Amino acid sequence: MRTNEELARQLTMHVPPGLAVLTTSFAKEARGAVIIDMNGRELIDFAGGIGVTNVGHCHPKVVAAIKEQAEKFIHTCFHVVPYAAYVDLAARLNELAPGGFSKMTMFVNSGAEAVENAVKIARHATGRPAIIAFENSFHGRTNLGMTLTSKVKPYKLGFGPFASETYRMPYAYCYRCPLGLKQEGCRMACADHLEEFFITHVAAEKTAAVIAEPVQGEGGFVTPPPEYFSRLREICDKHGILMIIDEVQSGMGRTGKIFAIDHWGVAPDLITTAKSLAGGMPLSAVTGRTEIMNTSHVGGLGSTYGGNPVALAAAQAVLEVLIEDGLLQRGVILGELMLKRFKEMQDRHEIIGDVRGKGPMLALELVRDRHTKEPATDEAKKLVSICYRKGLIVLSCGNHGNVIRTLMPLVISEEELDRGLCILEEAFAELHQ
Repeated sequence: MRTNEELARQLTMHVPPGLAVLTTSFAKEARGAVIIDMNGRELIDFAGGIGVTNVGHCHPKVVAAIKEQAEKFIHTCFHVVPYAAYVDLAARLNELAPGGFSKMTMFVNSGAEAVENAVKIARHATGRPAIIAFENSFHGRTNLGMTLTSKVKPYKLGFGPFASETYRMPYAYCYRCPLGLKQEGCRMACADHLEEFFITHVAAEKTAAVIAEPVQGEGGFVTPPPEYFSRLREICDKHGILMIIDEVQSGMGRTGKIFAIDHWGVAPDLITTAKSLAGGMPLSAVTGRTEIMNTSHVGGLGSTYGGNPVALAAAQAVLEVLIEDGLLQRGVILGELMLKRFKEMQDRHEIIGDVRGKGPMLALELVRDRHTKEPATDEAKKLVSICYRKGLIVLSCGNHGNVIRTLMPLVISEEELDRGLCILEEAFAELHQ
């Protein structure tokens, strides 16, 4: 039997170091919210493959759907010989996506591809070139994805030049307001700033779309206030600008709803999904208004592997588990339990400056001083290491790497959740020592 140590040595020989690896464990098997490594060590998973396993590792219904489809056919290329599964899942996403209007869906393979295609469609539909993204955003590692992404290192350093006609404005980061205001009484100045942005950065008449994550992922789980997206929607509508909502990390039950944007009651023109959409299989989607999706010429959109039938079968199983088996409701309960525990931790540990998120998509922002809000970057890195040593996988994020985020599978048992949170509590105590 090969060991973690043996595989780690081979990794340094055969895999480029640019592919960062968080732990020294190599997975042997995984079920639910637990991963077992090659040395037989059991790890509680609060990372979920970076938000990919909302329904858990190897959910029986997902595994069964994969096996059943794989025995029929694995690939024909939808553009050559189409199949019913593509049409069926498209119809289901069209129904589930917010907005009481007709929609269409296309499939590709990754979140970055979905973002690329959403931008292509928006530009083609409007005849405008410019795209506005936000500070702290993450939209992928392709050239356009990197361009739209905010953080330079490690995502963009040395990989330019980047795509043209992309612009970035401040986001509703209430804990660190980019406009220096207090949330009470700010009257959504960060959203209204878009009007000023049209004067100082790019004309509204040249702007095809605004793209935003409802809860920013890599940027630190930054979560705007309730009025934010409705105000952005008003401004976009005023100027004929499309709204693209990137649900790659926040979608498919991560916040207790199929789409996180549902918490704000706003219907985007285009919406991207990936990660947990197919429970670990590579699949992503762009869902949008029919009149927008209809504009692209035949052959203008496509992907050899996009909408792979095995991945589509997995996605149908994921939606069944989330909606029909009640996992969405479980996610709501999980979020309430976690928020309570995190608030209690905040009361006990001065290093926790902010607790935020939606449902079970929650984060702890660590600071060295609650008044100055100096990011506790080194402490966050150490906390992640302590947790791993004690048997818990957690991830940090944020521009300063000082935010601890939770992406555990929604199927996590109460005992596993409690054990994981106790390890996190022990790690905070060890930090103090």
